[in-house]
Amino acid sequence: MTQPRVVVTGIGAVTPLGNDVTDFLTGIFAGQVGINPITKFDATATGITVAGEVNGFQPEKRLAKKLANRLDLFSTYGLYSADEAMTQAGLTAETIDPERLGVIYGSGIGGLTTIEEQVIKMHDKSPKRVSPLFVPNAIVNMVAGNIAMQFNAQNTSQAIVTACASATNAIGDAFEYLRQGKADAIITGGSEASVNQIGIAGFAALTALSKATDPMQASLPFDSQRQGFVMGEGAGTLVLETLDHAQQRGATILAEIVGYGTTSDAYHMTAPRPDGAGAKRAMQQAIDEAGITPAAVDYINAHGTATAANDSAEAQAIASLFAANESLKVSSTKGMTGHLLGAAGAIEAIATVGALQQGRLPVNVGVTQQDPACPVTLVDEANQQTAPTYALSNSFGFGGHNAVVAFKKWVTA
Repeated sequence: MTQPRVVVTGIGAVTPLGNDVTDFLTGIFAGQVGINPITKFDATATGITVAGEVNGFQPEKRLAKKLANRLDLFSTYGLYSADEAMTQAGLTAETIDPERLGVIYGSGIGGLTTIEEQVIKMHDKSPKRVSPLFVPNAIVNMVAGNIAMQFNAQNTSQAIVTACASATNAIGDAFEYLRQGKADAIITGGSEASVNQIGIAGFAALTALSKATDPMQASLPFDSQRQGFVMGEGAGTLVLETLDHAQQRGATILAEIVGYGTTSDAYHMTAPRPDGAGAKRAMQQAIDEAGITPAAVDYINAHGTATAANDSAEAQAIASLFAANESLKVSSTKGMTGHLLGAAGAIEAIATVGALQQGRLPVNVGVTQQDPACPVTLVDEANQQTAPTYALSNSFGFGGHNAVVAFKKWVTA
């Protein structure tokens, strides 16, 4: 039996560049930087001064105030972006059987703000003062659970936790689940809210974060002067749907998802394999499933965290697999948003869908002098007006998790 084709029918975003898809994509293609001095807490003692914070967020625009107030921010971000995506997709009780609607959603850490607040409360006051909502707000699966409850999604409800690959693994798993015919639509993506004291302090202790004080010089993917990633926060949601179901109800199709690859480095807790072998295999799997060759790929939205080891390993993997593809363009959008950890792959998948729709590419913001150890052709203002047909979105996470999703420009048959 022929496997169903899978398409994207809705997208939603809460990001450092704006709290809806329109503002986010406008910022992405204009090369805007959403990194600013940290305002959520006094970060002086951490030695880190900037982050990609979500600004001007008003959850009551889409969510009941009582609901938003009782959830950890990572769930609120996810719910908010999911509402935008579902609204765009037009999926309602009248257009889909709830038993055929599922949720597969990612987060790297979950309710970190809740954990921080409640541990402080327990320490300073008493264990008896810990909130009864501590556990349901902190556990990673609750963004998926809350989305399922909000939209009466009675098919599968899963939480994917693979560090910074979480959202891309979630999207890929949703794609495969739909191809198996187990559902008609899946709400997928990722959410993270780790711009808080313990989040910044923890990554600073790993010496993973940029210590730059100038937001414009903080996140420099593939640049020779890169010094670490900038923490970001937010969420991205995609509604994936079988092509038949989408066409039967007259949905607007934004892009097609055609391949997925996922591998493990099995190498180190935080560092990738220096030669990028695991990343290369994941990209190969994605294009194999898409039924294309490396020569067909026009654009890669790279993981590109602006850490020394990650950028060089990923670039080596790309250069090796796509050696004969001289037209391939690569960019990391983390120079604009910072690194949203478990949500990164979701907003980057949306940026990739935007590139396919708009026929242009996001510039690799932050590069002044490209590192020779990163031998890829980066997107700049001179080559930005490239119209891609096939594009990959890469995500790699601590623990050696590699995930790659392949998208194709939608052309009406």
